Amino acid sequence: MTAQRQATPDSTAARVALWRALHVQADAPPHVLEDEIGLQLLAPSEDWRSRGDMDPGFTRPFRASIVARARFIEDLVVEQAGRGVDQYVILGAGLDSFAQRRPEVASRLTVFEVDPPEPQAWKRQRLLELGFGVPDWLRFVSVDFEAGDSWRQRLAAEGFDQSKPAIVVSTGVSMYLTKEANAATLREVAGLARGSTFAMTFLLPLEMADPDVRPGLEMAEKGARASGTPFISFFTPPQITTMAREAGFSDARHVSAEDLTQRYFAGRTDGLRPPGNAEELLVANT
Repeated sequence: MTAQRQATPDSTAARVALWRALHVQADAPPHVLEDEIGLQLLAPSEDWRSRGDMDPGFTRPFRASIVARARFIEDLVVEQAGRGVDQYVILGAGLDSFAQRRPEVASRLTVFEVDPPEPQAWKRQRLLELGFGVPDWLRFVSVDFEAGDSWRQRLAAEGFDQSKPAIVVSTGVSMYLTKEANAATLREVAGLARGSTFAMTFLLPLEMADPDVRPGLEMAEKGARASGTPFISFFTPPQITTMAREAGFSDARHVSAEDLTQRYFAGRTDGLRPPGNAEELLVANT
């Protein structure tokens, strides 16, 4: 095993990837998202589904939320690509698999995956080992956030054209950042070329969550704190949309769990749906 293989991905990124695979394996079709690429990259032991954080019943609403947000963003990227936007930036890319699953769309874009150096090197190595390769239109942008690296500068060094619009996404990141750091990210994206779109997830205050998922969210918060990456920031929808407008976006809208349910889970007979008032989405335009 190489040194790069030993620098394994963040545990949260791994869990999200496995939940996406669990949706395919445990939930009835039609699937909101068909994604087992992360499972291939991670190559966990055969009993991975018996892990406590993979329990099909307990994790059900959370994996619904994960696949719903991923599908929404994927649809948004396809829509923007159809309008001629050809730069896609994924902040905190983790085990995102858009480039591998949708090459017919991704190859018409330049896809910039922004992540810390070590897990990114691991991912590159695994993509090569599994035969996916790293095409020229897929750019790995290594950013050491703890050392104060500027992702905007790193993007430019990898060929990002600041005179052209882009779609920028950030999922599962905002809760780990201070309010000031989130506001700084909003300002940086708002400073991109006119016609750019930003989509990010945010966590509502835990006491607002649906009662049936509140214990799971509180457990996740406790686990994050214990592992040294506590949840720091929570926002109500009016707070986050106001922050986006104050950062310089021309418009900003909240995409709720109910919106996602109507769009992707309507007609299901198994009751699968993302929980309300947990993690939801902001979409803003320059």
